[in-house]
Amino acid sequence: MKLGIIGSGMIVHDFLTTADQIKNLELTAISSTKRSAGIAQELAQKYGIPQSYTDNEELMSDSNVDTVYIGVPNSLHYSLAKLALEHGKNVICEKPFVLSTDEAEELKRLADKKDLIIVEAITNVYLENYKKIKEELNKIAPIHIVSLNYTQYSSRYDAFLEGKIAPVFDPKKDGGALMDLNIYNIHLAAGLFGLPDKVKYYANMQKGIDTSGILNLSYPDKQVTLIGSKDSYVTPRSFIEGEKGSIYFDGSTGTLDNFTVEMRGQKPKRYNLNKYSHRMASEYTAFAEMINQHDIRRADEAFVNTLETMKILTAAKNSVE
Repeated sequence: MKLGIIGSGMIVHDFLTTADQIKNLELTAISSTKRSAGIAQELAQKYGIPQSYTDNEELMSDSNVDTVYIGVPNSLHYSLAKLALEHGKNVICEKPFVLSTDEAEELKRLADKKDLIIVEAITNVYLENYKKIKEELNKIAPIHIVSLNYTQYSSRYDAFLEGKIAPVFDPKKDGGALMDLNIYNIHLAAGLFGLPDKVKYYANMQKGIDTSGILNLSYPDKQVTLIGSKDSYVTPRSFIEGEKGSIYFDGSTGTLDNFTVEMRGQKPKRYNLNKYSHRMASEYTAFAEMINQHDIRRADEAFVNTLETMKILTAAKNSVE
């Protein structure tokens, strides 16, 4: 996989720290805005990226790029993903994939038409711990109550209160707790339980953006509560509760560092099966394999989770009164 990166923000910095762990991945180019050109050039020098652009179309026209990674504000995901596909490039797009189910379906149709792979960069559903949790669900079933919590006091929240609005708090750039943090919970819920019957989002709004909120998903046999907060502090704990036992874990639902299975009347068992130390390594290892092997079937399977997540996300946004 010959990867061209669009963006120079925190998520791109985070990815580049682990890129050397990914087999069969070659960093070939990076593109940023003219304002951020200096940052992109520094990243290129630090991580051995041979080409730096300030024009995204130039990167997409680069014959030494076969895949474009989109790591920019949410509002730009759809347009850049579409442009990359039109240039014949595979696409890895950061979460949240796009802003609506219609946009997601349109991009997938375009990718299929051009025989290209498009995937969403979402860490948790590629982690080994997630796969094991999914296997363990039958042991504790039937499941009736689920509570997933991703609370992380934002490093930009204090500045936000002072009126300095970063993209993650900018309603014009589709920021907010639902899109930035609760999206991880939605992916887990969709991957583990599928689509709910009812969706309702209760948001705490400040300056026109949800700085925290609770998303309720109703299934015929269970109630699922998804908490995402950028304005509070806690070490979050998440629970999956069944009649025969429970599964719980502390910390970010984006990293799933470990989890515990506690069967009724038995001693709890704690697991950590994650293969890599960095949360993004498992997903990019999977992406490199899909793209290098042109594994459309595996990419299609991954897209099922993305599309179900987009359906829940779209319903959540439409449910806010």
